[in-house]
Amino acid sequence: MPTTLTISAACLFDDNGRLLLVRKRNTHAFMLPGGKTESGEDAITALQRELEEELNLCLPADDLTNLGQFHAPAANEVDTWIVARIYKARLPHPVSPAAELEELRWLAPNEQLPETLAPLLREHVLPLIWPTEQ
Repeated sequence: MPTTLTISAACLFDDNGRLLLVRKRNTHAFMLPGGKTESGEDAITALQRELEEELNLCLPADDLTNLGQFHAPAANEVDTWIVARIYKARLPHPVSPAAELEELRWLAPNEQLPETLAPLLREHVLPLIWPTEQ
């Protein structure tokens, strides 16, 4: 039976409307910044902690807009699914990778999608934030 992890992640946008993607050390998939919810944490508290650890970014809860909860295969862990609470916010200042992050990448709304996107991002988040025109 697959493992299920509960995570919180954020769609962080710069002033040009680009989405911040991150890649963790020794992995190949780009994903949203965030991470696992620890025991006793609510989704916002977990996200604030992860953003502080990974990007040295302190965002007040009022700056985070809830986009919903999604279920997808984990990008970097075999036989694992994630239940993700996703938020969005504007980045108040430039950030750089810290903790386990190895690389940051910006994705523009009309840019061709890289092959290395995490399933959650490709299947759920991008269609929500940038719906394709019919």
